[in-house]
Amino acid sequence: MKKVFLAVGLMMLAGGAMAAGKPCEELKSEIAAKLDAKGVQGYTLEIVDKGMAAGKVIGSCEAGTKEIVYRRD
Repeated sequence: MKKVFLAVGLMMLAGGAMAAGKPCEELKSEIAAKLDAKGVQGYTLEIVDKGMAAGKVIGSCEAGTKEIVYRRD
């Protein structure tokens, strides 16, 4: 029975960590590195509040409260 409670407790902790999401600056730099590796040039990435995107949304961060927007220059 103790093992069941321990397993449930660990799953709850892991679920909370995943729900927190990734910090926006970290995700933005990872996306920029992938685009640069593919040779993409002339673009900007911007972090905006969810629903305020003026471009193509390519990621979300901070538990879904912010979005990363891709725009060609």
